Amino acid sequence: MLGWLTQLQHARGKNVVFVAILEAITDEFKRREWGIQIEGQKTSRELPGIVDQIITFQLVSFADNEPPTRAFVCQMPNTWGYPAGDRSGKLDLLEKPHLGELLVKLAGTSKGKGEPHPEN
Repeated sequence: MLGWLTQLQHARGKNVVFVAILEAITDEFKRREWGIQIEGQKTSRELPGIVDQIITFQLVSFADNEPPTRAFVCQMPNTWGYPAGDRSGKLDLLEKPHLGELLVKLAGTSKGKGEPHPEN
């Protein structure tokens, strides 16, 4: 699996999107953290070192009396502890949950500043 991922790392000019299941992992000290469910423990540990973006699509809450909002969580640390990472430096903590618009933003040359994120 790692060999295959490393080969895809060199696919310049192509966008490769992996979709994985998010799972809660509880350690021996009863601490819970989020991780991706993928074949092999080594693969899930090394994946962030191979890919440029780790983005979690999730419902996030901002206040107790507000309903959760769908969003792409793109940076660590984040309030919810979701796996995320942005090597490009172009993404905000939360992005609109639209894959096409996200890819366009990543292909751009500058980081967007403080645009509000829609609730859908």
